[in-house]
Amino acid sequence: MGTDTVSDVPAASSTLILLVRHGVTPTTGKVLPGRAPGLHLSEEGRAQARAVARRVGELPVSAVYASPLERTRETAAPTAEHFGLEATLHDGLLECEFGEWTGEQITELAKLPEWQTVQKTPSEFRFPGGESFVEMRDRIVETLHGLAARHPGEVIACFSHADPLKAAITHLQGKDLDQFQEAVVAPASISVAEFTADGSTRMVAVNTTSGELGRLRAAGRP
Repeated sequence: MGTDTVSDVPAASSTLILLVRHGVTPTTGKVLPGRAPGLHLSEEGRAQARAVARRVGELPVSAVYASPLERTRETAAPTAEHFGLEATLHDGLLECEFGEWTGEQITELAKLPEWQTVQKTPSEFRFPGGESFVEMRDRIVETLHGLAARHPGEVIACFSHADPLKAAITHLQGKDLDQFQEAVVAPASISVAEFTADGSTRMVAVNTTSGELGRLRAAGRP
């Protein structure tokens, strides 16, 4: 199924949140697009979006949420269609606000002295004119807890971006934010977070890029 998976099945009363990164775009890995509008999936990315829908098809997903940006909406669309749902747009799933770094080439940003802080101690960094990593983490973690409370015992899918998902996964694994860069979230990968009725959380699977997810089954359903 991919990397860093946990084999035991979640409790039937748990809420499962599928954390899905959007598929590839023409600038993936080259540019820091941030929240700038107008970036769409490439043909490969559209194929990845269809593959996501197939992978989660055996799980009775009851709701689909997506960042409002085009690339996440387009990744969510096949999954929403498969389940006869409309994707709900949620600002809490937005990409990090990169401020003045938005649209810059990653190779150029990597030459800046601040890049070392981003890589080694992200908890101390704020993007010029944008969010800090702490604010980004707190935003998405609060969003996921809120959605879990809204959908007790259900399975829902949330389509977001690499950095917010890495921050959420790092937090839900009980790790410090400065371990953020150790997380890997590939385009169109699916990670699975469990939110139990007693308020505890854990990652069930991280960065899976292949394989059916039906074995996890729907929380609270046969």
